[in-house]
Amino acid sequence: MVDRRRASKWVCVARVVAAHGLRGALKLRCLTERPEDVTAYGPLYDQRERPVALKVVGQTRGGVLATIDGIEDRDAAEALRGTELFVPRRALPEPGPDEFYPSDLEGLRVERTDGSRLGTVRGLENFGAGDLIEVADDAGRVLTLPFDRETVPVVDLEGGRLVVEPPPELIPPEPGAEPRP
Repeated sequence: MVDRRRASKWVCVARVVAAHGLRGALKLRCLTERPEDVTAYGPLYDQRERPVALKVVGQTRGGVLATIDGIEDRDAAEALRGTELFVPRRALPEPGPDEFYPSDLEGLRVERTDGSRLGTVRGLENFGAGDLIEVADDAGRVLTLPFDRETVPVVDLEGGRLVVEPPPELIPPEPGAEPRP
């Protein structure tokens, strides 16, 4: 499996979201700036670091339709739902100043603006209404916060941390604490 601790070696560029049709086509949600560029950085690999022979055959909103060698029917395509596709980090251009790849954030320490620890970055998602950062707190709960300058004023990759100012209503109460009014 592509280990999140080795995320700097691999960058996820797409995820299989559904089967399309009866002949094994797939709908991919692409994480590249332009969905059609999903194969522009060279061969793709699955979570086990095995090469995936992918061919883009069409476009969808936010993604592409594709085929993979050896996937010939809907059942085989459906079995790939959730599969992430990666490229080696070295195949991608270096991000500019104040830019990063989502995989750069995974595993970073998350602190509040007062310096207290909140947890660790689990991932970055976008379901169409803006970027969301997932933080696994020290109690094992997952917090989903808006990933914007107001909520995340500091991204310190060199220091291995994010600084957040989460809206109070998004922070669950501590176990055993009284509910908020």
